[in-house]
Amino acid sequence: MASSLRHRVLSASLLVCAVAFTCVSGSLGPITTNGQNYSKVCDPARFASMGLDMGGFRYCDASLPYPDRAKDLVGRLTLEEKVRNLGDRAEGAARVGLPPYRWWGEALHGVSDTGPGGTWFGDVVPGATSFPLVINSAAAFNETLWRAIGGAVSTEIRAMYNLGHAELTYWSPNINVVRDPRWGRASETPGEDPFLVGRYAVSFVRAMQDIHGHDGATGAADADPFSRPIKVSSCCKHYAAYDVDAWFTADRYTFDAKVEERDMIETFERPFEMCVRDGDASCVMCSYNRINGVPACADARLLTETVRDAWQLHGYIVSDCDSVRVMVRDAKWLGYNGVEATAAAMKAGLDLDCGMFWEGAQDFFTAFGLDAVRQGKLRESEVDNALKNLYVVLMRLGFFDGIPELESLGASNVCTEEHKELAADGARQGMVLIKNDHGRLPLKAANSVALVGLLQHINASDVMLGDYRGKPCRVVTPYGGISKVAKTTSLHACDKGACGAPGGWVKTVDATIVVAGLNMSVEKEGNDREDLLLPWNQTNWINAVAAASPSPIILVIISAGGVDISFAQNNSKIGAIVWAGYPGEEGGTAIADVLFGKYNPGGRLPLTWYTNEYIGKIPMTSMALRPVADKGYPGRTYKFYGGPEVLYPFGHGLSYTSFSYASATTGASVPVKVGAWESCKQLIYKPGTSASPACPAVSVAGHGCQEEVSFELTVANVGGRDGSHVVAVYTVPPAEVDDAPRKQLVAFQRVFVPAGGAVQVPLTLNVCKAFAIVEETAYTVVPSGVSTVLIGDDALSFSFPVKIELGAA
Repeated sequence: MASSLRHRVLSASLLVCAVAFTCVSGSLGPITTNGQNYSKVCDPARFASMGLDMGGFRYCDASLPYPDRAKDLVGRLTLEEKVRNLGDRAEGAARVGLPPYRWWGEALHGVSDTGPGGTWFGDVVPGATSFPLVINSAAAFNETLWRAIGGAVSTEIRAMYNLGHAELTYWSPNINVVRDPRWGRASETPGEDPFLVGRYAVSFVRAMQDIHGHDGATGAADADPFSRPIKVSSCCKHYAAYDVDAWFTADRYTFDAKVEERDMIETFERPFEMCVRDGDASCVMCSYNRINGVPACADARLLTETVRDAWQLHGYIVSDCDSVRVMVRDAKWLGYNGVEATAAAMKAGLDLDCGMFWEGAQDFFTAFGLDAVRQGKLRESEVDNALKNLYVVLMRLGFFDGIPELESLGASNVCTEEHKELAADGARQGMVLIKNDHGRLPLKAANSVALVGLLQHINASDVMLGDYRGKPCRVVTPYGGISKVAKTTSLHACDKGACGAPGGWVKTVDATIVVAGLNMSVEKEGNDREDLLLPWNQTNWINAVAAASPSPIILVIISAGGVDISFAQNNSKIGAIVWAGYPGEEGGTAIADVLFGKYNPGGRLPLTWYTNEYIGKIPMTSMALRPVADKGYPGRTYKFYGGPEVLYPFGHGLSYTSFSYASATTGASVPVKVGAWESCKQLIYKPGTSASPACPAVSVAGHGCQEEVSFELTVANVGGRDGSHVVAVYTVPPAEVDDAPRKQLVAFQRVFVPAGGAVQVPLTLNVCKAFAIVEETAYTVVPSGVSTVLIGDDALSFSFPVKIELGAA
């Protein structure tokens, strides 16, 4: 949704609430019919109140499979009624007992009332837990945490649904890879690595959707994935190659992403494939942009052939809001009018059109769907298929029949102490200690401190919550958190560019903490950054405070994207730097816990931080990940960029203790048998390579992929503090293969190790998943030769060779 219009969306939310639900304090039941509240559509009393006999409606026969019931429901609708249910504000059809439904829900990092959906806060539910932004959660490198947060969010949603305060379909998470450090929506995403992003998607979506005993693992009820009950519908967005919002003259509505097929498979599609295949997401949202000339929401190859057929989506596909209108109004694609754009999108596989509702606008599907069929540009059966996809999801959610084990959830399950503590723990786990010269941190509780910075950061009741937030249970600011721990805290707020010369207070305290960074006016949806520098003259006054302080100061950075703070890294008077991201409602507690040593930081940067010189070498609109020699483009992300402008690499993070690695594994040799039905793929080798093997590589597609490399790593804490450590496992392709990634993340695990202790971390890498690369013609292949398993980074690493020998079966 365009952020410039969001204030109008929010102001209209109460109006929508009045249409969709009974918006009164204490209302019970999500479905209102004739002034009465009901917990499900298929309630005989509800049908009777409309003068209908539920027994005559086969779609309410709970003994039938959902697809059969959805077919019956759709078959009862007139064409006009069908079209009126193709938008996010579906009108229902009272004639056949179908109530309205509001599809638009947001739950990026907690239940949000963003958008004209049915989610709203009031006397019964005044707020919901606002967890750290996704970029913070990703920095924890902890799938257990991600599942816990997703589970808490879905519990609060379901509780609010039971109270008539929420819908059941939520367009989260955002799993676009952060390709460029200037992208304004970095806060919403899990970072720059497609594997990390994909694993976040799987964890979050599973936690949002799975109901114990119905997780698809065992049992007859799970045999048909289209009948598997789900707790809340989760949607992975924005598919695909979407990461330009508004950068100078480029904007997301008109941008045509020129993407090579190799980059599509390797980077842009991979998280979405993991989300659908492994996470079993019930929804995918297509993006505004075009990809190689074709709008993503009208590309049958992307939607039907890939998402639905190849990846086997068990759900529906929705447009980013106004995407169909964007084809006509902004992209002016093929000169199409509303009827033609509607037909093209639906024929490509788009099921639901999210549109805007102000200034007389409406969903394109509901506005032009009828004419698209009547003019012969769209089959009515294609409308039927879209509706069936939608109603099967609602049936899986219990919208029609209820889900008894979830119906006891209520107001007492929202903003619980457990959820608030989880929000604090998530913020703590995502904190990254970037610099800590001479053990400047942690501070002692007996210290007196001066807290310096912009008031919006020191008293960050708004900034910490980021975008797509709802109403938080409470907010603990950095000042609030630190003042509870320090002996005394003095506050010194700067007014943007004017901070004034540091006064005598600098010399009268034990420590000076500066809180600085960005906010949603600098990086957000609809607004990309023009540089990587700190705005509002913060660099100058941070240096001034550091110069005046008798002891090295501590710098806390609030941001999503990386910031060029090389001045602070190189300044000995700035002793420690902590990246806090946008840490959510409990962020102040987490910041204080880290600064004063109650919690030993273990987060890692999910993004490469560059110096500002990097952006002068490559335009944001270049989609290539690998270096482009003839244009002088240096490549992107840790996988393909190795130049001097890296300030802090992907995965960087320090601790208050020290760790060491040990393993009995010194190497491995893996024979991979190539069957007679398989063909060897050629690779491009670096100049000077003597000779290529007889079989350079084998395609993953069609191969059995049973080969594995197993080993055990000992992680020892050789310091004096308990702490968590992220074991990050990379593979490095054979050195002779040209144009391959420098390294690629293939596994990670966060482990807690007590001081002086050690833990054993068993790891197993599937050869097809961990050692594969995408070669020039877009085949995913396992290369012959010696690859390397690399654990850790330059500061702490362990590696061993893995020889992969391809031979005839």
